[in-house]
Amino acid sequence: MKNEFVVNIIHRPELSPEYSKNARGKNEDTRDESLDIFKFQQDTAHKYGLKTTIQITYASLFSDEIIRLSKEYHETFGDEIGLSLLGLPCEEFKNKYKTDDFCIWMFSDEDKKTIVDDVFSLFYKKFGFYPESTGSYFLDAFTINYIKEKYPSVKCAIATCWEEGPKAYHTCNNSWYTFMDGGPWNPWIPSKINSHIPADSVSDDSGIVAIPHLSRDLLACFDGNGSNFGTHPQNVLRGMIYYNDNGSYEYPYLYNLIDQYRHLAKYNDGYSYNMMFVGPGWLNKGGRWEAPYELLAKSYNDGMAYYGKLKKEGKLLDLTMSEFADYYRERHPNYKRAESALWKDILYGSTKEYYWHYSPFMRCCLDFNQGGAMIDLRPYASKIKESIGIGKDSVYDASYPYLIQANYRAGFFTHYAGAGTLKSCKVKYHGEETDLALTKTYAKFERFDKGVRLTTNPVEVILDDTKIQIESVFEFVEETGELITTRRLLNEVKDEVTFTEYLCGAYSTTEYQGDMHTVTLGVDDKCINFEYKDRVVTKNNAKLAFVNIKDINTRVEFSGDNDSMSVKEGIAFSPNFKLMLQKSIKKGEVKSCLNLQKVN
Repeated sequence: MKNEFVVNIIHRPELSPEYSKNARGKNEDTRDESLDIFKFQQDTAHKYGLKTTIQITYASLFSDEIIRLSKEYHETFGDEIGLSLLGLPCEEFKNKYKTDDFCIWMFSDEDKKTIVDDVFSLFYKKFGFYPESTGSYFLDAFTINYIKEKYPSVKCAIATCWEEGPKAYHTCNNSWYTFMDGGPWNPWIPSKINSHIPADSVSDDSGIVAIPHLSRDLLACFDGNGSNFGTHPQNVLRGMIYYNDNGSYEYPYLYNLIDQYRHLAKYNDGYSYNMMFVGPGWLNKGGRWEAPYELLAKSYNDGMAYYGKLKKEGKLLDLTMSEFADYYRERHPNYKRAESALWKDILYGSTKEYYWHYSPFMRCCLDFNQGGAMIDLRPYASKIKESIGIGKDSVYDASYPYLIQANYRAGFFTHYAGAGTLKSCKVKYHGEETDLALTKTYAKFERFDKGVRLTTNPVEVILDDTKIQIESVFEFVEETGELITTRRLLNEVKDEVTFTEYLCGAYSTTEYQGDMHTVTLGVDDKCINFEYKDRVVTKNNAKLAFVNIKDINTRVEFSGDNDSMSVKEGIAFSPNFKLMLQKSIKKGEVKSCLNLQKVN
């Protein structure tokens, strides 16, 4: 199959650009400037032969000039006219709804419907048709389902901003109450139950194809502030990831990031995706992020020029959002097909390598700088119902819960008495023990008849002056959602080597853990309720170790050939749970299976 790199270039004419006012510290009318920036963006894309999607905002619907220009761009260049649910906080909206709120997913369900109907009907009045695409920083399942029911022409939507969680909150002076992490980084078809989860069947299909708000660096963004690492050129400037070459600013990281997304075709049947979505506030004449307007404009032009060069060379397919929705469904007829990204550090020179994986069963990340340890795990199989907004239990936190999150609940390296969330393996020989999370390796990716396989380069550990060589294999079985982990002993040793495959988990959407008393743990028919007593349940030659987490409808199961299996409850100081499978061998391999299930 031919490799194809698909790009969505999206612009929104935003006639109430708060960024511009804040950057200047003034309150003058910036509508004329915002309109000029929108035209600059459009003209720049067209100069390099690129199609765009124009996401009309609520404020823009009151501008005859924006309406006229959008129609002209559509007729002349084939640009799509879509409708954005961003850009609500204009004077017209504030006067009508008597609120400064503007995030569509944070309103009550009734207000969501009222606002959607208001914006869509005004769009129809101005253009004579309903849009085929829409979007926001985040769109919850309720809003998507309502839009698709009332306005079936919509087939594509910007639905989440990748990894916008506590890290984003902390880097915005604890003021950015828009938690929405735990979702896909690449396009997906959202479930009717929860917009983070890829649908698993036709009956679960919300009817749209979702795309992320910006294409992020899947390593730097996870480790740090995502707002600094994206194919939006002004993100790169905000992260100060550029240099001054005798008066000519350069930003090779931007091009490397785009190319790394191109590389993902290797892991996804020849298809890769990227998007560039920039509002006008980033290009105001007052400058932004300590960068003068000249640099802002140059970076935008250069980014478009790079996309244009790739298109001219036949290496890029520029599609509008609705065109992409049709393309995606054609390329992804199997709902259970996983999206994969073997991602390398292209910024810090660390040689770190992450593997990201998502399907209707799970989203997870393996860190090969830690031997392939799992540092993020979201139980999509649990189909946790999404309920967000005023009047709901969660007004602002739309994140999908994690079972493992090495940044919010620590990984292998913890303070003196803690235990971080991680899935890894301990290796023991003659009483000495180490963890494969302390080793560094790389992975080879391949697809096989049942799913996806990653095989590490062998690592060597030395215990009691004995060299022990180990290869790890991770197989994601797409039809079942199982993760089968194999630890292979590659050299002969005198005595038995003991492998303890383990998962240390917790659950939350932030750094803080709720009450664990509703958690139950067990091995086969031996079960305990979580009471923070540091108890261990062990059984020899067991069939199954498990944990049931009532609060998030999740059951985690561990199985495989074993001498024994155990579960352990944490303490109040370190509230987590642990599943363990232990096997001693002189040669051969140890297999374990991780399975996530929904429970009521």
